[in-house]
Amino acid sequence: MQDFIMVTGMVLSQTPVGEYDRRVCILTKERGKISAFAKGARRPGSRFMAATGPFSFGQFKLYEGKNAYNVAEVNISQYFEELRADYIGAYYGMYFLEIADYYTRENNDEREMLKLLYQSMRALLAPSLPNKLVKCIYELKTLVVNGEYPGVPADRELNESTVYALRFIEEASVERLYTFLVKDEVLTELAGVAALYRRRFMDKQFKSLEILETLC
Repeated sequence: MQDFIMVTGMVLSQTPVGEYDRRVCILTKERGKISAFAKGARRPGSRFMAATGPFSFGQFKLYEGKNAYNVAEVNISQYFEELRADYIGAYYGMYFLEIADYYTRENNDEREMLKLLYQSMRALLAPSLPNKLVKCIYELKTLVVNGEYPGVPADRELNESTVYALRFIEEASVERLYTFLVKDEVLTELAGVAALYRRRFMDKQFKSLEILETLC
C-alpha cells in the first residue's frame, strides 16, 4: 500500500521531463525544499498542468519514489494569476522565487521563508505598494530570516526615515512587513542598502533580476 504525505507549499520552478512529465521544485512548510515528479503534467488537459507552474501555492499529496517525490494530488488555493498576466510583475515574482530557491534546503525548517515568500507575492499584487519597495523589503528580510543581515550599515549616511525603515524590516513579523510606504529618497537609499547586501551575501547571478534591471 502506498504511503502518502501532505505538504503545503509553493512551486519555485518546473522543468520538462520526457514527452509529457514535469519535475517541480516546491518550497514546503513541512520538509523544506523538495523535488517532485508530476506525471503527465504537460499533457493537454492535465489536472496538474496549471497546478505545477511557478507561483502555485496550496496542498500537495505526494508519495516517495527512488530519487524524488511523485505528485498524486494537488489542491491549489492561490495561483497568483495576476502576476502571471503582468509582464513586469511576473519577473519580480520570478526573482523572489529564485532567491527562495537559492537559500532553502531539503529537510530544513523553511516555514519562515515560505511565509515571507507568500506574503511578498501578495504584496506585489497590492496597488498601493510600489514593486521596488516590495523588492527591497523582501531582499533585506530574506537576509534576516537566514541569519545574514548585518544591521544598518555604519559606513553610510542615511536619512533618519531610512534607518527607521531598516530597523522595522529587521524586527517586524512577516505579517506586518508590508504595512508602510516611504518617500522616493528613502526608497532610493533602501534600494542602495539592499543592493549592497545582496552583492555581499548572495553569491549568485539571478537571471530574472538581470531582465528586471533592463525593464525598470
